[in-house]
Parts: sequence; structure tokens; C-alpha cells
Amino acid sequence: MSELRFVRMGFGDEAVEYQEAWDEQRRVHAARFADEVPDTVLLLEHPPVYTAGRRTADNERPLDGTPVIDVDRGGKITWHGPGQLVGYPIQKLPRPVDVVAHVRRLEEALIRTCAEFGLETTRVEGRSGVWVLGDPVEQRPALGGLALDFDPRLHDEEFDPRMNGPEYAPSNAGQRREDRKIAAIGIRVAKGVTMHGFALNVNPDNKWFDRIIPCGIRDAGVASLANELGRDVTIEEVLPVVERHLRDVLENAELKPREIEKAPAA
Repeated sequence: MSELRFVRMGFGDEAVEYQEAWDEQRRVHAARFADEVPDTVLLLEHPPVYTAGRRTADNERPLDGTPVIDVDRGGKITWHGPGQLVGYPIQKLPRPVDVVAHVRRLEEALIRTCAEFGLETTRVEGRSGVWVLGDPVEQRPALGGLALDFDPRLHDEEFDPRMNGPEYAPSNAGQRREDRKIAAIGIRVAKGVTMHGFALNVNPDNKWFDRIIPCGIRDAGVASLANELGRDVTIEEVLPVVERHLRDVLENAELKPREIEKAPAA
């Protein structure tokens, strides 16, 4: 893969509005497809915003009608905002594109980043992103005085954590010692070039996630580096570490087209 170019678009008081960043993604995407620019990673913070991928269900959106921007990436609804490092890798990949391999590479770079700060993270089968694993189910505290066998999230398809108080809030998953996502990933590939990317929770106010069903997952929550490490961690600290691991993983990847199984001859 060619050398990566990193573009730091804006952080803190210069956080980038979502629409502005989306427009820039599309501009860079077109330029990368035309080979006018190298593979590029846009890095930034957003002001608070909810965005919904193509698979978002109506019952996962904010109950109070808070506006949501519908976008063309995969995945479901999430939140972006202060304290969260967002990265949009715009890369040209061999066709047919192996989307899963691209997601795994982003996960690997973020897992290495967390490890450098002293936090062990991992993948969860069937769920994209980077996770802090909770305790085994039988060792977790009971919810609302009930045994875990009666956890309504596991048996009631109508259960809505947004309406059932802080004991079920995604932001409190660490207190419940449940699995919790520290980095979300949602991408799109058009004309063999990637868009969208990852959001790593560094030190955000995770209560923003309590107004939605983050990524459509009702039985887990969200985490941040600051909360898990029990100390202040800043975007400024994390930014060069993420860049270094993205460069190492993405530049050294052996890119291959997705294998297509041929149907046996009749």
C-alpha cells in the first residue's frame, strides 16, 4: 500500500461539523479514485451529533425527537462529539473489495492504541468495533435487585433501556461489569475506495449514548479510555498514537481482493 497521508481537520474549539466533514470525505474520495491524492485519513472531533447508518431501526433513535443525520455507511445509530477521536480512512483497495478485512485492520490499530495506554481490549464475535470485556455473566451484579436470569433485556423484545433509568443505561455498563464498546466502526466502499471509519471514545460524556440504542445493541454498553483507566486522557495524547498504529497496520497490510467461491460445474 502507498504511504498514508494524515489530515488533522479540527479539534476542540475547531471541531468540524458533520456535514462539512462528510462533504470533505466525498471530495477526497473522488480525488483518491482518480489517483489525484494518496490514501488519506481524515482525523477530527465533531460537535455533538447523532448519525444513523443504513440499518438503523426507528425504535433505536432518540425518543425526544432529537435530530439524526442519516448517512450512507453501514451499521446503525451512534453519537459523535467532544472527547471522541473520529477517523475517516479513504483508501483504494483491490477489487472485489474485502470489507471485513478492512474493518479488522481498523480494529487492530485501535486495539494496539488502547494497549499502549494500558487498556486491554478485544473483538467480540458478530459485533464490529473494539470492546472492553465484562465479567462472566454469573459474576455480574444483579440488576434492580433481580437475578440475571430475569434480566428483561434478554427475554423481552419490547424492553427499551432508554425508558428504564440509569441501571440499564449504556453509559453505566462498566458499573454493571458488562461488555462495553470503546470504538465503533462503520464504513462504506464505493468504486473500490473506502469512506467513513471509526470513532474512539477518549474522554467523552458517554451519557449522550443513553438517548439512543447505540449500534442497535441492547445488552451491552459504551466505554471510554478515561473511564476505564480512571484518569484524564486527552485527544492530544491519543492522536499521535492512533496515527502511528494506523500507519503501521495499514501501510504494512498485504492487500488482497476478496475471494469469490465459484459454483461447481454442473
